[in-house]
Amino acid sequence: MNKKFVSNKDESARLFKNDIFEALSKTHWTAPLYFFIPIIIYLLYSGIIVYRIETVNSLILFFFGLLIWSATEYILHRFIFHYSPVSDYGKRLHFLFHGVHHHYPNDSGRLVMPPSLSIPLATLFYLVFQQFLGYVNNLLFSAGFLTGYLIYDILHYAIHHFKMRNKLWLFIRNHHMKHHYQNPEKGFGVSQPIWDYFFGTMFSKSQSK
Repeated sequence: MNKKFVSNKDESARLFKNDIFEALSKTHWTAPLYFFIPIIIYLLYSGIIVYRIETVNSLILFFFGLLIWSATEYILHRFIFHYSPVSDYGKRLHFLFHGVHHHYPNDSGRLVMPPSLSIPLATLFYLVFQQFLGYVNNLLFSAGFLTGYLIYDILHYAIHHFKMRNKLWLFIRNHHMKHHYQNPEKGFGVSQPIWDYFFGTMFSKSQSK
């Protein structure tokens, strides 16, 4: 993927001729909070109160979900969002999914995943996890997984538009900025760089400055 951006302002290109499709491709950064927080609360309530999953098991399932999300975030970003298709249709699809973000990195309307995409994906993940974990265990696991996703989505917006002074948040922000402006083939972790260290996609010492 070309690391050069088209505009560093809060603006973007029109992606669809159809006004409805164009509107669905954008979302306010608070939209995931309104939709996913009630779902997470419901999953936690069902698992802990209704099905009375023991505290230790609840914590294990929840934090395992968080861990799996962090790996999913890395895998999706590295191997799906940065896949380089050959066909014109593939290139168009790739641009819609992620290329536009690298061309217009500060477009506030396309920094969090729109519900038109996040809801079907979340449903698909939930159903897949349920096949392996069963209905009850999946309640707490998916609560952790969706919490991880929500952290990622909101933090991604914050990285591009909020002022950060805390050293940890500044480190995470700088990590993502290097991915945009120095080397888009490194630094695929957005909410954290753990898997970049693990899989050898961390920035070189010269790029870490």
